[in-house]
Order: sequence, then structure tokens, then C-alpha cells
Amino acid sequence: MEDPEKTALKKIISVLIGLIVSALSLFACLSILFSTQQTLLFNVLCIFYISIIVFLILWNKKKSKAVYYILSIPIICIAVWIAVLEYHDRIQKIPTVSEQTMYLDIYEPFTENNLLATSDEGSRYTITDNVPVLDGATALYPVYASFVQAVYPKGKYDMYKGPVWCSRTYGAYENLLEGKADIIFCAEPSEAQLERFNDSGIQLNFVPIGREAFVFFVNKENPVNGLSIEDIQGIYSGKIRNWKKLNGVLQGIRAFQRPQGSGSQTMLEKIMDGIPIIKARGENVSTGMGDIINRVADYRNFSNAIGYSFLFFSTEMVNSDQIKLLSINGIYPSKETIQDGTYPFSDNFYAIYVDSDDKNENIEPFIAWILSAQGQELVQKTGYIPLHN
Repeated sequence: MEDPEKTALKKIISVLIGLIVSALSLFACLSILFSTQQTLLFNVLCIFYISIIVFLILWNKKKSKAVYYILSIPIICIAVWIAVLEYHDRIQKIPTVSEQTMYLDIYEPFTENNLLATSDEGSRYTITDNVPVLDGATALYPVYASFVQAVYPKGKYDMYKGPVWCSRTYGAYENLLEGKADIIFCAEPSEAQLERFNDSGIQLNFVPIGREAFVFFVNKENPVNGLSIEDIQGIYSGKIRNWKKLNGVLQGIRAFQRPQGSGSQTMLEKIMDGIPIIKARGENVSTGMGDIINRVADYRNFSNAIGYSFLFFSTEMVNSDQIKLLSINGIYPSKETIQDGTYPFSDNFYAIYVDSDDKNENIEPFIAWILSAQGQELVQKTGYIPLHN
């Protein structure tokens, strides 16, 4: 018969080890949600915990309820991990629509087999030196990159190194404000962005060069085919939270947004017309430095999701057959309804530059060419709507 003191000591040690293992399992159960190597971490922890449990069971041949109660915690946590990992894997397989992760390399000027539009004839206008530095929105990069390939001297135009950047809407306005860009291609700025230029005494010139539509989309299986402006305001103010109220199924609405200062979010703010917008959904992502940051979540195509972007991005650049565009006030966003303005959220996009005496001498001739038949041909071939038929 085992010494009672040794039995008691075993029990105390087992309880302490069990508590440590349980604490680690609870910590891992939380941290695993943010791990970039979840499967590997899960396997290592499972082997470790199971080994500890087997050791403690064999060591305590005499039954001790306290030990087994504590050992049940890691077992429960392992079951939770399995459920979390399966859910995570299932979520990752749902298609996304993300302007943040769009690969633009296929639109880089003068690269082999790029997807840029080309004219049926050689350009009647070219720039040989002192090329304007360009920047713009993600969705407009294919069109102004096409302009560059038609007009600029052949060379390397890296979107990350310049002189033809793609810093997205917010970054493009920042570069224009700081004098790093000569022309940017964007939708109209937000009130906050425009105020910064006004405070700096900088006068902007907005030259319409084409038309685009701001569209809302849902999962293709969603029975809802159209919304009114009031419906959209209700969804994004939080007053309408279920598709049943919009003649859909009894299902909560997952309303995705875009980051503050982006062209898409600025458009939503204009549509809301001063009505407060609900807090954007967030997601944790790993940075290149290994840190975890929280950012506005990418649109993920859940059956009850709704998102928005510009027509060209959502149809040409994403080209997803898993989403469908919604009619607004009974008008579907077609090329005809966008050009004639009957679609409620159709608008111009612009070539924007600072009106100053020392501006690049090639800015205005370049924009004049963009407005010519050749420039407008590239707008249309890219997939946007030219200003006129």
C-alpha cells in the first residue's frame, strides 16, 4: 500500500500540473484565434496536453476526483479548438471582395501580357520627358495605366516606386497635397480631405474624364434584388437589421464597410446624407512584422452579407459570379443608365491636379488628350463609361 504522504504529495503535484496545463490551454484557446500557423500550433498543443494527461492518469492510479476534474479542462479546450479551427477554415473558403488585396501587377504599363486597353491606332499625342507623376484609386489604376502606356515613353513604371503610383484614394490625395503627385485619378474627395486642401490654400482642378457607378451587392442566392436609398440608409444606420424587413429571408444583415477616407466609404457617407453610420466590422490581421492589427473587415460573401464598391471594380477586376448587383430605386446599374444618369449613384470620376503657376507643363495637354476621342476610347475599352457616346 502506498504511503499516504506520497499519495497526498502526488495529488498536490497533479493538481498543480493540472492547473498549469489548464491555464495554458485556456490561453492557447484565445491566442490560437490570432495565430498565423493555427494547424501547427494546434497539433503541438494536442500532443503536449494528451501526454500530460496520460502521465497524470498513470501516476495517480488511485482515483482522485479533483485531479480528473482539472484534467477535464484541457480536454474541453481541445474540443473547442477543433470547433474553432473548423469554423475558421470554413470562413476562409467564403469568397471575398477586397480592394485591399487586389493584385494590380497585371495592369502595369509596358509589361508583357498585361491587361491594359490599347487604341486601334497609335497615339496622336506623346510625352517624351518631364512626365507628370500620377497616382489614384485602386479601381482606376487600369485606366490611367492605359493612358501611360499610350502616351509615356516606354520604361519601368512600378506602382510602388513611381512615377505612376497606385496609393489608393486616401494616399493619392495625400501625395497631391504634399506635392508628390501631379495628377491623381479619383472620385471626389471627402469633406475632411477637401478641407485640408482649403486650409493649405491649395486650389484643386477637377476634370471629369469618365463615368462610373457606385453599386451595392449581395450573395447571388439572396432573394432581394433591389433596395431604395431609404433602405440603404436604414441598413447602414442600424435601423434595419434583418433581410425579412426588405422582403428577404429571416436572417440578420451583415453590412460590410470600407476604410475611412477610401473612395467607396466617402460615397457611402454622401448617400447617408448626415445620418450616423454604424461601426464598421473589424478583423484582426497579421502584419509583415508579426504584429496583429485591427482593420475594417473585407467583404466576405456570407449568404446574408451586403457590400459596396464601384461598378468597374466589382465586375471587371473582381469578376465574381458569386455576387449580384442590386437595383437602386428600381434602376439597375447598366452602362446605359450610368451614362444617362438615371441610375441614382452614377457619377463622374476625375483627373485632379493643383492649379498653380509652377505645375508640370504637360498636365493640361495630357488631360486634353484624355478627353479626346483616343483617350475616351481607352476609358471605354477598360470597362468604364466615356463621357459621351
